[in-house]
Amino acid sequence: MLVALILPNVLSADERPTVLVMGDSLSAAYNIERDAGWVTLLEERLGDDAEVINASISGETTSGGAQRFPELLRQHSPALVLLELGGNDGLRGLSPQQMQANLAQMIEQSQAAGAKVLLLGIDIPPNYGQAYRDAFKRVFTRLADTYDVPLVPFLLEGVALDDDLMQDDDIHPTADAQPMILENVWPALAPMLKGHASHLAAD
Repeated sequence: MLVALILPNVLSADERPTVLVMGDSLSAAYNIERDAGWVTLLEERLGDDAEVINASISGETTSGGAQRFPELLRQHSPALVLLELGGNDGLRGLSPQQMQANLAQMIEQSQAAGAKVLLLGIDIPPNYGQAYRDAFKRVFTRLADTYDVPLVPFLLEGVALDDDLMQDDDIHPTADAQPMILENVWPALAPMLKGHASHLAAD
């Protein structure tokens, strides 16, 4: 009888929400142990309350992500999608308009499938020119407004300008920076998880 009382409070694998992280090297634990990456730290924090799928690939652009995304959406049926793409578009000087179109496509596909979207913004170095940089950053705010999705304005806030937290390439964060990156994401993500992850109800 005791077992019968306990079991209803335990989420089975089928009942747990899936969180799909669609990103590039910033979410793929580039040049550090994968277990040290912020996505793995998120998985550890959520524990049995959610399944985290990290579909991030180093070097990924929004175009590559848009091509892979429909199959990932079909395969995993996520409740939440964390969209962290665009950095490589910026570093390659690709069109902000095309970047916006690719991200918009993934947001629309997510929402059509019933998934919530959290947009993770990124910045590019000043040497790309202020006009391009401004156009690049506006993509994220414009998408957040258009599709009414929450936005983390800058994933590497408090990290990118700290030499001790960046690798020698000045683009990728170190293992020590990963907990800070998770804390940048968490305030926006936690409210989206309420109702899914039981231990977050009081957060």
